Amino acid sequence: MSAGFEIRRLGPEHDEARDAFVAAAPSGTMFHASTWQRVVTDVLSAVPRGLGAFAGDELVGVLPLMRVRSLPFGRNWVSVPYSVYGGPLANDEAITRALVVEAERGARADGVKRLELRTIVAPPGTEDWARSELYSTFVRDLPDTPEGVLAQMPKKSRAEARKARTKHGLELAEGPWYVEDLYRLFLENKRALGSPALPPRLFRHLLAAFGEHVFVHLVHKDRTPVSAVMSFADGDTLIAYYSGTAPGADRELSASNFMYMALQEWAVEHGFRRFDFCRSRGDSGAYRFKVHQGFEPTQMHYSYRLIGSQELPKLTPSNPRTKLLRDTWSKLPRFVVEGISPTLSRYLA
Repeated sequence: MSAGFEIRRLGPEHDEARDAFVAAAPSGTMFHASTWQRVVTDVLSAVPRGLGAFAGDELVGVLPLMRVRSLPFGRNWVSVPYSVYGGPLANDEAITRALVVEAERGARADGVKRLELRTIVAPPGTEDWARSELYSTFVRDLPDTPEGVLAQMPKKSRAEARKARTKHGLELAEGPWYVEDLYRLFLENKRALGSPALPPRLFRHLLAAFGEHVFVHLVHKDRTPVSAVMSFADGDTLIAYYSGTAPGADRELSASNFMYMALQEWAVEHGFRRFDFCRSRGDSGAYRFKVHQGFEPTQMHYSYRLIGSQELPKLTPSNPRTKLLRDTWSKLPRFVVEGISPTLSRYLA
């Protein structure tokens, strides 16, 4: 007990209070809430380790945490795995610091390699932790009308998106039944990048768990799927999360350019005020594409308490520890990738 509050382990009995606290917190996201944790736990075998700060029966702070096993980096505690955002949410700095201290104590007792907090701004209590600035996130306000989406795009990307619609005849459709098309395109893109794809049942679980707050959009040309995206409603923000594009569709049809333009138009029509394009590595093609779309990067500051390891994870394609694996994976036949991806992907949190 400290300063009128107590840190305790969060359990299912706290889900309602937790979700209400997250929804009210300025930095709270869908990844902090209980639904994301349940899906990741059920499908990807993560182990919940979340903490709550309680003043009597009132929840005054939350730190979502899960234990995951990562290849080749061992067991870690992450806030939040398989997501962009995480870290503590609290009513004041003292509570934040107490949550961080208790998280480190628990991680050390559990014998993990690292404790990782995925935040935009490094939280109090992590001043002497290791930092990674590998990722940036891309969020912007949406215009008042669908027509404003095209108007706010840079000249080149605007011309490409307009051409995709008028000359190539691309169209956007929405419905959960497109999830199989999404997964097929997602798997192929991951294979090309040399990375295992998350299992198809994750996508089905997300649809079931998030219900009316999750959407699948498909871009098609003459009824042929060329790209797809799964996005989530997080308050007044639409988060574009999982996506895939057919080989050659960007080069020949500007499919992704069109898809994200049309998705933002759809978001405006459905009352969303902000669009979250999620994180990308600064050295990646996805980063350059988002800048090309007119989004400004916001640097993320992931914090790491190194416990059983003395180095940060190096996940860039140039890392010699993973480069050979990526190169080999990208050359495997599709049926092999499809068969073993679900098992391997749970280690890529």
